[in-house]
Amino acid sequence: MTQDRPLLGIALMTGFCVLAPIGDALAKLLVVGIPLLQLLLARFVIQAVILLPIVAGTRQSFRMSKRIFWLMALRTGLHILGIAMMFGSLRFLPLADAVAIAFVMPFIMLLLGKYVLGEQVGRFRLMACVVGFGGTLLVIQPSFADVGAPALLPLGVAVVFALFMLVTRQVAKDIGAIHLQAVSGVLASIALGVLAYFTFDGSVYDLTLVWPNTKTTLLLLLIGAVGTCAHLLMTWSLRYAPSATLAPMQYIEIPVATFVGWLLFSDLPNGLAAIGITITVIAGLTVVFREQMLTKRDKTSITA
Repeated sequence: MTQDRPLLGIALMTGFCVLAPIGDALAKLLVVGIPLLQLLLARFVIQAVILLPIVAGTRQSFRMSKRIFWLMALRTGLHILGIAMMFGSLRFLPLADAVAIAFVMPFIMLLLGKYVLGEQVGRFRLMACVVGFGGTLLVIQPSFADVGAPALLPLGVAVVFALFMLVTRQVAKDIGAIHLQAVSGVLASIALGVLAYFTFDGSVYDLTLVWPNTKTTLLLLLIGAVGTCAHLLMTWSLRYAPSATLAPMQYIEIPVATFVGWLLFSDLPNGLAAIGITITVIAGLTVVFREQMLTKRDKTSITA
């Protein structure tokens, strides 16, 4: 059993929060001139190429039950859809706005826990959800006025990844994290490869492939490598620190996305969006710290 090392866990999670917006920024650089399918293929093929040797080196078996296989297939489909919607939104939205809107996911997970899984969710946390959604609407409003419906894509990302996390909870009980991501990379590469084969006629631009130049090829490789490394850092962080310790750290991603968006694209949230981002972060942290308090109280009552 791995011994808790909270500072190492926090450092690894911080690395994830830095790399994830960088990966999104790379996608934003390319998504205007490269078909979406090609970006997704690069993301998942490179994930498989990086992780398969690691799994092979640990001599883990790729055999799994029928139930786990179908859950993995569902998880992979959700992963593809979530990343596709995020990359698509970056054609239209500033990086910080897209990331901040997607951070409505913890609230959606809380509501899914209550109404789908039957978990106990108190009035205080439901109020925090309402406030968080209100903050998200403030971020969406100016973007929606500028670009219309694509401003809602990060909301779709939040819903899809909330479902993705619920499925992951089920799968993670039976398969290791790196093994899981390696299999997901293979399944996604196969699915996207088949899709590319049947849509290669060019009738839908985003479902075609184009011949990239050297610079674009390097950026595509970098998207896959950064995305894979980011998720590995997140996975490893959970080995050394409990999720309750790491959850607040994930909100570092929003200021990092703001800085990267300003540095590469000269994008900054306007006043209304900045207020909305602040409200969303405060509401999200309120939910996180409330969960920590309830967990500590439950542990105290058990040991008393």
